[in-house]
Amino acid sequence: MDRIPEPELMDEPEQARAYAEADFEEPNRLFVELFTSCFPDWAGQGVILDLGCGPGDIVFKLARAFPNCRVDGLDGSAAMLSLARAALVDSGLEDRVRFVQGTLPGTRLPEPRYQAITSNSLLHHLHRPEVLWEAIRAVGEAGCPVLVMDLMRPKSETLARDIVETYAPDEAPILKADFYNSLLAAFEPAEIRQQLERAGLRRMRIDQVSDRHLAVWGRIPGG
Repeated sequence: MDRIPEPELMDEPEQARAYAEADFEEPNRLFVELFTSCFPDWAGQGVILDLGCGPGDIVFKLARAFPNCRVDGLDGSAAMLSLARAALVDSGLEDRVRFVQGTLPGTRLPEPRYQAITSNSLLHHLHRPEVLWEAIRAVGEAGCPVLVMDLMRPKSETLARDIVETYAPDEAPILKADFYNSLLAAFEPAEIRQQLERAGLRRMRIDQVSDRHLAVWGRIPGG
Protein backbone atom coordinates (compact mmCIF):
# COMPACT_ATOMS: atom_id res chain seq x y z
CA MET A 1 0.00 0.00 0.00
CA ASP A 2 1.39 3.40 -0.97
CA ARG A 3 1.79 6.07 1.68
CA ILE A 4 -0.98 8.68 1.93
CA PRO A 5 0.38 11.81 3.71
CA GLU A 6 -1.76 13.64 6.25
CA PRO A 7 -1.61 17.22 7.60
CA GLU A 8 1.57 17.95 9.53
CA LEU A 9 -0.12 19.70 12.48
CA MET A 10 -3.04 18.75 14.71
CA ASP A 11 -4.00 22.35 15.43
CA GLU A 12 -7.80 22.21 15.73
CA PRO A 13 -8.78 22.51 19.42
CA GLU A 14 -11.32 19.66 19.16
CA GLN A 15 -8.72 17.44 17.51
CA ALA A 16 -6.06 18.26 20.12
CA ARG A 17 -8.51 17.71 22.99
CA ALA A 18 -9.58 14.31 21.64
CA TYR A 19 -5.92 13.28 21.36
CA ALA A 20 -5.08 14.49 24.87
CA GLU A 21 -8.07 12.68 26.39
CA ALA A 22 -7.45 9.40 24.54
CA ASP A 23 -5.91 6.43 26.30
CA PHE A 24 -2.28 6.31 25.17
CA GLU A 25 -0.98 4.99 28.48
CA GLU A 26 0.24 1.69 27.03
CA PRO A 27 2.28 3.06 24.07
CA ASN A 28 3.55 6.03 26.09
CA ARG A 29 4.69 3.75 28.91
CA LEU A 30 6.27 1.46 26.31
CA PHE A 31 8.16 4.44 24.90
CA VAL A 32 9.83 5.30 28.21
CA GLU A 33 10.55 1.64 28.94
CA LEU A 34 12.15 1.32 25.51
CA PHE A 35 14.39 4.30 26.17
CA THR A 36 15.65 2.90 29.45
CA SER A 37 16.19 -0.58 27.97
CA CYS A 38 17.95 0.70 24.84
CA PHE A 39 20.30 2.93 26.84
CA PRO A 40 20.78 1.23 30.24
CA ASP A 41 24.15 2.92 30.76
CA TRP A 42 22.99 6.47 30.02
CA ALA A 43 23.86 8.74 32.93
CA GLY A 44 20.50 10.51 32.96
CA GLN A 45 22.07 13.98 33.16
CA GLY A 46 21.49 17.14 31.14
CA VAL A 47 18.53 18.08 28.94
CA ILE A 48 16.29 15.79 26.90
CA LEU A 49 14.59 17.15 23.77
CA ASP A 50 11.23 15.59 22.88
CA LEU A 51 10.27 16.41 19.30
CA GLY A 52 6.56 16.53 18.48
CA CYS A 53 5.62 16.41 22.16
CA GLY A 54 1.87 16.94 21.69
CA PRO A 55 0.02 17.37 25.00
CA GLY A 56 3.14 16.47 26.94
CA ASP A 57 2.48 13.06 28.51
CA ILE A 58 5.80 11.56 27.39
CA VAL A 59 7.65 14.72 28.46
CA PHE A 60 6.26 14.31 31.97
CA LYS A 61 7.02 10.58 32.01
CA LEU A 62 10.63 11.23 30.96
CA ALA A 63 11.05 13.95 33.58
CA ARG A 64 9.83 11.57 36.28
CA ALA A 65 11.95 8.67 35.01
CA PHE A 66 15.10 10.84 35.00
CA PRO A 67 14.87 13.19 38.00
CA ASN A 68 18.31 14.70 37.32
CA CYS A 69 17.28 15.84 33.83
CA ARG A 70 15.35 18.72 32.38
CA VAL A 71 13.08 18.09 29.40
CA ASP A 72 12.19 20.45 26.55
CA GLY A 73 9.13 19.59 24.46
CA LEU A 74 8.73 21.01 20.94
CA ASP A 75 5.47 21.00 19.00
CA GLY A 76 4.05 23.08 16.16
CA SER A 77 0.45 23.00 17.38
CA ALA A 78 -0.68 25.85 19.61
CA ALA A 79 -3.73 23.80 20.62
CA MET A 80 -1.56 20.88 21.75
CA LEU A 81 0.82 23.09 23.70
CA SER A 82 -2.07 24.86 25.41
CA LEU A 83 -3.10 21.49 26.83
CA ALA A 84 0.52 20.61 27.68
CA ARG A 85 1.06 23.87 29.58
CA ALA A 86 -2.20 23.41 31.47
CA ALA A 87 -1.09 19.92 32.50
CA LEU A 88 2.33 21.28 33.52
CA VAL A 89 0.72 23.49 36.16
CA ASP A 90 -0.55 20.42 38.02
CA SER A 91 2.48 18.23 37.36
CA GLY A 92 4.90 19.57 39.93
CA LEU A 93 7.55 19.68 37.19
CA GLU A 94 7.54 23.38 36.28
CA ASP A 95 11.19 23.77 37.27
CA ARG A 96 12.36 20.99 34.91
CA VAL A 97 10.00 21.10 31.91
CA ARG A 98 9.72 23.68 29.12
CA PHE A 99 7.40 23.67 26.12
CA VAL A 100 8.35 25.44 22.88
CA GLN A 101 6.07 26.09 19.93
CA GLY A 102 7.73 25.63 16.55
CA THR A 103 8.29 23.34 13.61
CA LEU A 104 11.28 21.71 11.99
CA PRO A 105 13.50 23.11 10.61
CA GLY A 106 14.16 26.64 11.79
CA THR A 107 12.84 26.88 15.36
CA ARG A 108 15.27 28.36 17.87
CA LEU A 109 15.54 25.89 20.73
CA PRO A 110 16.38 26.77 24.35
CA GLU A 111 19.62 24.72 24.27
CA PRO A 112 22.33 24.67 21.58
CA ARG A 113 22.91 20.93 22.14
CA TYR A 114 20.95 18.18 23.85
CA GLN A 115 22.12 15.16 25.81
CA ALA A 116 19.25 12.93 24.63
CA ILE A 117 16.59 13.24 21.91
CA THR A 118 13.23 11.49 21.75
CA SER A 119 10.24 11.61 19.43
CA ASN A 120 6.99 9.67 19.42
CA SER A 121 4.47 9.72 16.57
CA LEU A 122 5.95 12.73 14.78
CA LEU A 123 7.65 11.09 11.80
CA HIS A 124 4.47 10.03 10.00
CA HIS A 125 3.16 13.61 10.07
CA LEU A 126 6.13 15.01 8.16
CA HIS A 127 5.85 15.64 4.44
CA ARG A 128 9.65 15.85 4.36
CA PRO A 129 10.81 13.21 6.85
CA GLU A 130 14.43 14.16 6.36
CA VAL A 131 13.89 17.28 8.48
CA LEU A 132 13.55 15.11 11.58
CA TRP A 133 16.83 13.29 11.04
CA GLU A 134 18.61 16.51 10.06
CA ALA A 135 17.37 18.21 13.24
CA ILE A 136 18.53 15.29 15.36
CA ARG A 137 21.99 15.51 13.82
CA ALA A 138 22.06 19.29 14.29
CA VAL A 139 21.07 19.58 17.95
CA GLY A 140 22.17 16.30 19.50
CA GLU A 141 25.63 16.25 21.01
CA ALA A 142 28.01 13.54 19.83
CA GLY A 143 27.09 10.21 21.33
CA CYS A 144 23.72 11.32 22.62
CA PRO A 145 21.01 8.62 22.74
CA VAL A 146 18.13 8.92 20.26
CA LEU A 147 14.80 7.10 20.33
CA VAL A 148 12.15 7.70 17.66
CA MET A 149 8.99 5.62 17.87
CA ASP A 150 6.21 5.76 15.32
CA LEU A 151 3.41 3.85 13.70
CA MET A 152 4.23 1.32 11.01
CA ARG A 153 2.20 1.37 7.79
CA PRO A 154 -0.03 -1.71 7.39
CA LYS A 155 -0.13 -3.68 4.16
CA SER A 156 -3.69 -2.59 3.32
CA GLU A 157 -6.46 -0.17 4.26
CA THR A 158 -8.45 -3.12 5.58
CA LEU A 159 -5.68 -3.94 8.03
CA ALA A 160 -5.51 -0.27 9.04
CA ARG A 161 -9.23 -0.28 9.83
CA ASP A 162 -8.80 -3.50 11.82
CA ILE A 163 -6.03 -1.91 13.91
CA VAL A 164 -8.23 1.11 14.67
CA GLU A 165 -11.11 -1.10 15.79
CA THR A 166 -8.79 -3.26 17.89
CA TYR A 167 -7.03 -0.47 19.77
CA ALA A 168 -9.49 2.45 19.66
CA PRO A 169 -12.99 0.94 19.51
CA ASP A 170 -14.50 3.36 22.01
CA GLU A 171 -12.57 6.52 21.19
CA ALA A 172 -14.16 9.64 19.71
CA PRO A 173 -14.85 9.46 15.95
CA ILE A 174 -12.41 12.32 15.29
CA LEU A 175 -9.63 10.38 17.04
CA LYS A 176 -10.44 7.15 15.20
CA ALA A 177 -10.26 9.03 11.89
CA ASP A 178 -6.91 10.55 12.88
CA PHE A 179 -5.58 7.12 13.90
CA TYR A 180 -6.63 5.59 10.58
CA ASN A 181 -5.11 8.45 8.57
CA SER A 182 -1.91 8.23 10.60
CA LEU A 183 -1.57 4.52 9.83
CA LEU A 184 -1.87 5.28 6.13
CA ALA A 185 0.71 8.08 6.45
CA ALA A 186 3.23 6.01 8.40
CA PHE A 187 6.44 4.68 6.87
CA GLU A 188 7.63 1.13 6.33
CA PRO A 189 10.96 0.04 7.89
CA ALA A 190 12.71 -0.06 4.49
CA GLU A 191 11.68 3.54 3.79
CA ILE A 192 13.06 4.67 7.15
CA ARG A 193 16.29 2.80 6.50
CA GLN A 194 16.73 4.85 3.31
CA GLN A 195 16.07 8.05 5.27
CA LEU A 196 18.71 7.12 7.84
CA GLU A 197 21.27 6.27 5.16
CA ARG A 198 20.79 9.68 3.52
CA ALA A 199 21.06 11.44 6.91
CA GLY A 200 24.33 9.75 7.85
CA LEU A 201 22.62 7.76 10.62
CA ARG A 202 23.12 4.32 9.12
CA ARG A 203 24.15 2.80 12.44
CA MET A 204 20.71 3.43 13.93
CA ARG A 205 18.66 0.30 14.57
CA ILE A 206 15.06 -0.19 13.46
CA ASP A 207 13.03 -2.64 15.56
CA GLN A 208 9.37 -3.58 15.43
CA VAL A 209 8.16 -3.14 19.01
CA SER A 210 4.45 -3.93 18.65
CA ASP A 211 2.04 -4.99 15.94
CA ARG A 212 1.69 -1.34 14.93
CA HIS A 213 4.83 0.45 16.20
CA LEU A 214 8.49 0.55 15.24
CA ALA A 215 11.39 2.11 17.06
CA VAL A 216 14.49 3.74 15.62
CA TRP A 217 17.28 4.00 18.15
CA GLY A 218 20.97 4.56 18.52
CA ARG A 219 23.48 7.31 19.21
CA ILE A 220 24.55 10.39 17.32
CA PRO A 221 27.82 9.62 15.49
CA GLY A 222 30.97 10.81 17.13
CA GLY A 223 30.45 9.55 20.63
